[in-house]
Amino acid sequence: MTVERTFVWGAATAAFQIEGATKADGRGESIWDRFAATEGKVAQGDTGDPACEHYYRWRDDLDLMKSLGLGGYRFSISWPRIQPTGRGPANQRGLDFYRALVEGMLERGIRPLATLYHWDLPQALEEEGGWASRDVVERFTEYAVILFDQLGDLVSDWITHNEPWVTSFLGYAYGVKAPGITDWPAALRAAHHSLLAHGAALRAYRDGNGTGNVGITLDLTVAKPASASPADIAAAERLDGHHNRWFLDAVFRSSYPTDMVELYDERVGAIDFVQDGDLELIAQPIDFLGINFYRPNVVEAVDDGSVLEFAEVDQDAEHTAMGWPVVPSALTELLVRLDRDYGGVPFLITENGAAFHDRLDGGDVVEDEPRVAYLAGHIEAVQRAREQGVDVRGYYVWSLLDNFEWEHGYGQRFGIVFVDFETQRRIPKRSALWYRDLIASNGGA
Repeated sequence: MTVERTFVWGAATAAFQIEGATKADGRGESIWDRFAATEGKVAQGDTGDPACEHYYRWRDDLDLMKSLGLGGYRFSISWPRIQPTGRGPANQRGLDFYRALVEGMLERGIRPLATLYHWDLPQALEEEGGWASRDVVERFTEYAVILFDQLGDLVSDWITHNEPWVTSFLGYAYGVKAPGITDWPAALRAAHHSLLAHGAALRAYRDGNGTGNVGITLDLTVAKPASASPADIAAAERLDGHHNRWFLDAVFRSSYPTDMVELYDERVGAIDFVQDGDLELIAQPIDFLGINFYRPNVVEAVDDGSVLEFAEVDQDAEHTAMGWPVVPSALTELLVRLDRDYGGVPFLITENGAAFHDRLDGGDVVEDEPRVAYLAGHIEAVQRAREQGVDVRGYYVWSLLDNFEWEHGYGQRFGIVFVDFETQRRIPKRSALWYRDLIASNGGA
């Protein structure tokens, strides 16, 4: 596969998953610190310490990125490292860390892509209602402005929010991620406030004469019915509305999809938290859309009294260690659909990758041919979409390093670099070397 020189080849991580040092240098408690410390919430009782000790090993990690030829690094900033309680003046030691990190990227020719929020809300704000409270929008905007002011001379590409579907529905409706709440009305408010915070931060950036690029990253799926029955087709539409259109329509069309508003009105409660001007703020033009893609979903209708009334159906495909089907063609389908229905801005693949059962065998490289095949198939899928005119300008593999995989702890490995968590040794996997050679064959990063 050959891609023009301006295409960015990168890798992605998230602060809580790799930094460790959760109590160092004035960092406050996040909802993930509290969630992981709660018995039964995270596999094996794992927590965000030590993670990959990136807070102390960042120079070596940047050298590793350079050795792989990466042209871009998508990282996230820990909100409680900047504002320990989610409000008030900045913690200078937190700012110093990220400034040094970004300067280190630039010294090595790596373009920073900074994510303002990757799920680590300060716990103090959660105790005031978290994302279900409208006040969080003002708090987030204050935090964003601190970063725009302090890092804006170095960072020109910003993502406001990573996967608001996860923040809101997995965090507040299903309760499998922090803060672990099961309250559908709260989840709908959290989704709206996540999008509203995106819009408020974007407006603040432009009002402050920011000249860079600002976007949002959504985790998107391809929703397929298990059969041609009207019930299954309707179930797939509900999944698409819930997971995709609820966020895409707000960002690009200044509205929530009518079918889902009607469903939520009936089964959850009135959508009475949307105030005048909210949707216009959310739908300000963005400079790019970040797309996280891992797998498609096939669903069937079920009469179980749930809000969405569908169930996942297993697919005839290879599966990852997470049990997710590997269907690269779905990424092409998704990108073509997005270009058709929501096009007009460039797309970045801000996450794509897979967990497999990687094992050390004493060698200098960890063999992970299934991941090589996964990445090759999905990168080829991106190229097929580009050949059809879809404007995709970058690909960031998830993830650079094995890390703390949220509620799965350290048991699921997504990295192209193996981390021995006992020694913190980094060992490249075959996929890292394959990715390095792919980048080099395309003229470098």
